[in-house]
Amino acid sequence: MENSSSLVIGGKQFSSRLMVGTGKYKSNKDMVESLSNSETEIITVAVRRIKNNQTGENLLEKINWKKYWMLPNTAGCVNADEAIRIAILGRELAKLSGQEENNFVKLEVIPDKKYLLPDPIETLIAAEVLIKKGFAVLPYISADPILAKRLEEVGCSTVMPLGSPIGSGQGLLNFSNILIIIENAKVPVIIDAGIGAPSEAAQAMELGADGVLINSAIALAKNPPLMAQAINYGVKAGRQAFLAGRIKKQNFAISSSPEENISI
Repeated sequence: MENSSSLVIGGKQFSSRLMVGTGKYKSNKDMVESLSNSETEIITVAVRRIKNNQTGENLLEKINWKKYWMLPNTAGCVNADEAIRIAILGRELAKLSGQEENNFVKLEVIPDKKYLLPDPIETLIAAEVLIKKGFAVLPYISADPILAKRLEEVGCSTVMPLGSPIGSGQGLLNFSNILIIIENAKVPVIIDAGIGAPSEAAQAMELGADGVLINSAIALAKNPPLMAQAINYGVKAGRQAFLAGRIKKQNFAISSSPEENISI
C-alpha cells in the first residue's frame, strides 16, 4: 500500500486521490463542472463511448486534456482479446488528446450482464499481455485478495477492487477482503464501484485505500457538481483520518477528563 503524500501510479505522481468517471451525466455542463469541483486529476473514459451516438459529440473535445490525465477504460469488453484490442485503441486516443506518454488503461472485462461482475481469469490474461506491451494496467476486480496479489505480481500498477456492484450505491460490502487486499498490497489500492455518498468515500479512505474512483454517485446525483465537491471533501477527510490514526474501540467508557490530582 502506498503511503506518501502523493499518489504514485505507473511512475506518475498525483495530488488528488479521487478519480472520476465521465459517463451518465445529464449534460456536458454538469460533467465539466463536476470534474472541476472534484479537483480530480485522473478521469476515466470508456473508449467505446468516446462518441455519443445520439448527438455525434466527441468526448475528447469537451474536456481540457491539459488539466486532466486520461484513464481510458475497456468497459463493454467480455473477454481478454477484446479488452487488449480496446486498450490499444485507448492508448491512441490518449495520444490524440496530446498525452503522448500516456500508457494507462483501466482494465475491465465483464461478461456478466446482470450483476456486472468482472471476470478474474480473463482479466489476469489481459493484464499479462498488456503489461508486456508497455501499459500501466489498473485492473478492476472483485474484492479477491488472491487475485489482487496475482495481478500485482504480474506487474499491474494498481489493483481496483469493487466496494459493491457497479452503480449500486451500496457502499463497501466486504470490509474483511478489502482490508486484506490493502494490508498485502505493495501497489496502490483504488476502491472502484459501489460508493454512493461522501461518507462511504471517507470510509474507504479510512480503511487505508490509496484512492477511490467514482462515477454514478456524482453523475446521477440531483446536483452533480455539488456532490462532486462533497465527495472530494470526503476523500480528503478519510485520508487525513487514516494518517492521523483513530482511537481503538473499547467495550467500556473511558473518562475524557483527568481523575487524579484534581484541586478545587
